[in-house]
Amino acid sequence: MLAIRLMRMGAKKQPSYRVVVKEQRSKRDGAYLENLGTYNPTRDPAEVKLDLERVRYWIARGAQPSATVARLIKSQSKAAAANESASEAAA
Repeated sequence: MLAIRLMRMGAKKQPSYRVVVKEQRSKRDGAYLENLGTYNPTRDPAEVKLDLERVRYWIARGAQPSATVARLIKSQSKAAAANESASEAAA
């Protein structure tokens, strides 16, 4: 089964993560199918960049997001919707 999970990158005590699609039983930092974005919790506020179109594609194909990734997807979706409505209001 496929999972959308975080893959740790960065230096010691300075984590940053890639959001990737991979086999659920594979290692945390093992091979992955596709890189969907990044997450940097050390910034204030935390920096999240996701390709929501590709995330929706993989979820439609049966990939299950981890709890943390599901929270990141939800927050990015809300932010994208807010930006969209703000740009429509300005036009």
